[in-house]
Amino acid sequence: MTTVDVETPRSPRRAERSGRGINLEKWGWIYMRASGVVLVVLIFGHLFVNLVAGEGVKAIDFAFVAGKWADPFWVVWDTLLLWLALIHGANGMRTIVNDYASNELLRRIFKGALVVSTVVLLILGTLVIYTFDPCPDVSADQLELLPSFCGVGA
Repeated sequence: MTTVDVETPRSPRRAERSGRGINLEKWGWIYMRASGVVLVVLIFGHLFVNLVAGEGVKAIDFAFVAGKWADPFWVVWDTLLLWLALIHGANGMRTIVNDYASNELLRRIFKGALVVSTVVLLILGTLVIYTFDPCPDVSADQLELLPSFCGVGA
């Protein structure tokens, strides 16, 4: 019987480490599956509450969001949705960069930009959710800018 030498496909970026350390690719794969399942529940719950249970898309306005975020349950729900979706998407983009960027410098630049943009969006999104105040303190000449449910000027 003859043996055929087959060229080694693109080898991993780092040399194999005889089983020591954390296998980040395995945990990334597991995260994608687990977060995908949780995201399906969060997204369909979000769509049901916002579009089906109420008056539909026409009822979604500033007051609707203010009322929803007045309940801590929905603050946590939307925070989970934000974090899981952004990290899930960033992990998917990281996989695409690893698969298609063959230049090491370019791969590092893309992955660095991905980390920076993900962190910035997570911080900004979380700040919006937790610092949202529909009735802020304003000066007397700006009272007419507040929504009607804030109970000022009546």
